[in-house]
Amino acid sequence: MLKDITLGQYFPGDSAIHRMDPRMKLILTIVYIVGVFMVSNLPGYVLALAFLYLVVRISGIKFSYLVKGVKPLRFIILFTFVLNLFFVQGETPIFSLGFFTLTKEALNNAIFFALRLVFLVMGTSVLTLTTSPVQLTDGLERLMHPLQRFHFPAHELAMMMTIALRFIPTLLEETDKIQKAQSRANDLAMAMEARCYRGGDHRTRLRELRYTRLDVFGALATAAFIAVVMLEGRLLG
Repeated sequence: MLKDITLGQYFPGDSAIHRMDPRMKLILTIVYIVGVFMVSNLPGYVLALAFLYLVVRISGIKFSYLVKGVKPLRFIILFTFVLNLFFVQGETPIFSLGFFTLTKEALNNAIFFALRLVFLVMGTSVLTLTTSPVQLTDGLERLMHPLQRFHFPAHELAMMMTIALRFIPTLLEETDKIQKAQSRANDLAMAMEARCYRGGDHRTRLRELRYTRLDVFGALATAAFIAVVMLEGRLLG
């Protein structure tokens, strides 16, 4: 599931979307997200989806890859959907079950909020997939450049935002490695338990450890060295 996250990844390309100025892509992404949040009916979301699909086709990225990036967030989307069903009031009831009454307004609101989250993730993913880290940093810095006259750290903030965004895939990859290591350790523990492994006094060994003449010789040589050092210290002291 971690490999499905597309946010923060970059796919090199030479499409028209790739060649656009990063400042313009940042501005248009923000405008697109604002437009999505302004939509209040199903035809509007169909239009938003069609526009996003057209942009993705031009960029050369598979739309299925973009959809796959939403899968890791399905629990958050589902939670948002259910939350709106329970806490949004309405005047047109659909059915009632005990204390819970589902209204048409609550259902519409739940669907629209879930769709907004989906389009938010997909639209932002298109930006990062078609913009290199250097271009993204330059674009953010140039857009925030007018704020420097108010001593706003535009360069530092742009760099931090870009690094944080670009390290998302790395962190996810490391998390995936840790999960696999934990799974292998658990499998090893189960295999040892299935083979009746027991530690302690009753444990048998393939090769028993025994002291040999070499060990005795090494101990005597070390003892002789310590004795000589101590004797030399007393004589010279």
